[in-house]
Amino acid sequence: MAERKPLISGNWKMHHNHFEAIQMVQSLSYQLNPDDYNVCDVSVHPPFTDLRSIQTVLESDHIPISLGAQHCHEEEKGAYTGEVSGGMLQKLNVKLVIVGHSERREIFGESNGQINSKVKAIFKHGMTPILCVGETIEEREEGKAETKVRTQLEEGLQGIGRERIGAMVVAYEPIWAIGTGATATPEDAQNMCAHVRESIKSIAGNGPAETIRIQYGGSVKPVNAAELMSQKDIDGALVGGAALEAESFARIIQYRLH
Repeated sequence: MAERKPLISGNWKMHHNHFEAIQMVQSLSYQLNPDDYNVCDVSVHPPFTDLRSIQTVLESDHIPISLGAQHCHEEEKGAYTGEVSGGMLQKLNVKLVIVGHSERREIFGESNGQINSKVKAIFKHGMTPILCVGETIEEREEGKAETKVRTQLEEGLQGIGRERIGAMVVAYEPIWAIGTGATATPEDAQNMCAHVRESIKSIAGNGPAETIRIQYGGSVKPVNAAELMSQKDIDGALVGGAALEAESFARIIQYRLH
């Protein structure tokens, strides 16, 4: 079985101006030590206005945290007011880009086809996509959760090579657990992450299914991180609210100590 190094990612959403972002990252770096980075990879995904500031801090202070973005447009350039291209992110040394987050799907109406184009654009510029998948409470109660997630994966990964699929990240985020305080039980989370891995196996084969990293996202907190991370098919966490403060995010990264 492939050894998958966990990835803990902090999605700040629309929080922290660039002054607050700098303080947050510096404070986080003081609370982490080399062992933490040896055990798991860490990324932060601030708003676009913070990216250059955070890039400068990470590089000048030699902080081994990867810079991530929350979104990018599929086109290289053009009349897309308010959008940012993959090439622009690459120039800021962004390593990972969240794509297909439920808020982008639900609030901004992004389709699986658009998300597929974004995944391709992210790869084109040498960055790694974190492809988000997940179901609503209605879909779960109607027994449609697995079908929904499978469809999101099949359509979101259309035309992506096996090697690239194996190198990317999928984040399972039950929509009903985001920002609500509700969390899927560790068993629920494991079952769906196992379903994601099985789906990847049928889409791209055994190799990519073994190496792809699957995060759980949905009200991850210091108190539940260790139990979630102990599950066989969970290789990390996409953290929202608890990633906004250095202390709580550091405790999640140090889940093995708690």
